Amino acid sequence: MTSAARTAARLLLGAAMVGAGVLHLTVQRQEFQAQVPGWFPVDADLTVLVSGVVEIVLGAAFIALPGRRRTVGALLAAFFVVVFPGNVAQYLEGTDAFGLDTDRERLARLFFQPVLVLWALFGGGWLRRPRRG
Repeated sequence: MTSAARTAARLLLGAAMVGAGVLHLTVQRQEFQAQVPGWFPVDADLTVLVSGVVEIVLGAAFIALPGRRRTVGALLAAFFVVVFPGNVAQYLEGTDAFGLDTDRERLARLFFQPVLVLWALFGGGWLRRPRRG
């Protein structure tokens, strides 16, 4: 893959993260609250607000700090891993949110999380072929 593809992946994921973060803080706040597992020890609204701010900061950094793309890509990948238990809980508890109203849809969503991890690592420049030479 070319550096142009990595740049496009970085910019697209960064913009998506900023957008998702803004939605956490505004019109989809209740939808995001529904995804916070009942066993999580922090208030659902506070969790949504903090995660929204984190998404905005990481997304904006991925866009605005190309010289730090490896660090931000790794942080984004880690973020996707950290929030994954919430996605698993949504499946196990049968929680409807974001139009995911069947177990099949919630299960399918779980398989998208590794794609996000790889996307962040690729956009951050972590996934490269060894140079021949």
